[in-house]
Amino acid sequence: MARAPYAVATPHRPATDAAVAAFERGGNAIDAALAAAAVLTVTYPHNCALGGDLFALVRAPSGETVSVNASGPAGSAADRRALRAAAGALPITGAQTVTVPGLVAGWERIHALGARQPWACAIEPAIEHAEDGAAVAPRLADAIAETATSDRGMAEVFAPGGRRLVAGDRLHQPALARTLAAIADDGAAAFYDGAIARLIVDAVAAGGGHLTVADLREYAPETGPPLRGAFGDLDVLTSPPNSSGVLVLQALAALETAGLADPLGEDAGTLAEVLRLGDHDRTRLLGDPRGASFDREAWLGDAHLADLVAAARRASAGERLAASVQANATPNGDTAAIVAWDGDGWAVSLIQSLFHSFGAQILEPETGVLLHNRGAGFSLDEAHPNALEPGRRPAHTLMPIMVEEEGCLAGVLGTMGGKVHAQIHVQVLLSLLDGRSPQDAVDAPRWIVGGMEIGERDDHIRIEDGCAEPARDALSRATLHALTVPRGSEWLGHAQAIWLRGGPGAGSDFRADGAAAVRPAVD
Repeated sequence: MARAPYAVATPHRPATDAAVAAFERGGNAIDAALAAAAVLTVTYPHNCALGGDLFALVRAPSGETVSVNASGPAGSAADRRALRAAAGALPITGAQTVTVPGLVAGWERIHALGARQPWACAIEPAIEHAEDGAAVAPRLADAIAETATSDRGMAEVFAPGGRRLVAGDRLHQPALARTLAAIADDGAAAFYDGAIARLIVDAVAAGGGHLTVADLREYAPETGPPLRGAFGDLDVLTSPPNSSGVLVLQALAALETAGLADPLGEDAGTLAEVLRLGDHDRTRLLGDPRGASFDREAWLGDAHLADLVAAARRASAGERLAASVQANATPNGDTAAIVAWDGDGWAVSLIQSLFHSFGAQILEPETGVLLHNRGAGFSLDEAHPNALEPGRRPAHTLMPIMVEEEGCLAGVLGTMGGKVHAQIHVQVLLSLLDGRSPQDAVDAPRWIVGGMEIGERDDHIRIEDGCAEPARDALSRATLHALTVPRGSEWLGHAQAIWLRGGPGAGSDFRADGAAAVRPAVD
């Protein structure tokens, strides 16, 4: 009897193990991705939690791909003018940054697209980890060491008895286990309409935030077609705005316009400037299309691409361009990416996030729910497409990616990395197209461009130790301030990849605590 092949990669080994177990029980890529996603909310809470958001691409055996946008809007009582008058700027963490958490509703919507196994099967491994305790991973331990635990719920979970957990300690979350059990029994309604919802709303209100029970009860994810762009013989698929996925399509289209022969080597300076200038477009243009329509030509039109390439070439040749300043802190740990595929033709790229490390840094103690701070991504400028408004979703960094070749699936990609998701995706994809294995592609030394700390100019570039000399030389000739970062730094994010050319392969970035698993077809 033939065994169906599969591939999966996640940033934490227990999540990969849960996905493999789902496959071995006869589940498909949806079952595997959801099992991994649920486990990560327990074992990798600095990156994702039940109180966060989610974007996903789900491909069916028919070849149809669905985009799932489970990002939550600002509460119905959000008041941009009052916030601006009181503080002058958006806070980075705290209750005022909490928008409706979309993640649990997103899981349920993905499950309905074609999971083979019952809903509860996806949640049960996470319940076990929350009840029995999970070993604290090194990256989680680093995040705990760097994060304030003044919030009572945070302190009880991550610094029990006043001692912060360190790598190898057991992370026990009985309250979270009860919440997960309720979700397993009653579906997403248990989270959005009832006691759990009321406790979340009360926790946000206690800190001065603006969510109501109705905001949670009325929430629903958005599904629709993905955003597509051509790159050579490939089609690249991602989530439409309010996702930033259009930046990947823009960078790849600009590379074709420029005709760069070696974008990861001698032409790396031009690629870096394309990506930096693309981030300017995101700052100006990206928002919730329900409030400000998405103009594809403004991002991907021939005239704009020509201007973008011309400016990038001038900068890479040493002509200094205006630089902006990074106003807000960029998250260290914020996101977990899961990629899964099976031989029957199902595939999932699922990205779930808290935004900054531990999100809003509010953990509601009776439910164990850690809340995100996605509202920190809004603008207080009323004319901006990303202006804070009740019911509006903030601009998002998350961007799941799939790659097709002549209508067939070629790759499934995901990454963590804050504002540099697109930069990581482009470098990983180019490495795959150069013939690297998925593991080598996600592990390869890379660079990121843009301001990453408060007050830092966006013409800074961080180059990882080990980057090839041609790329390093090209980047040093551009109008960028080069900073060297150690090999394996989380500044460079952590990516997950499945690549199907020549047979299924998968890679999980060594910069995280994850693993990839592949089962080839065996008769």
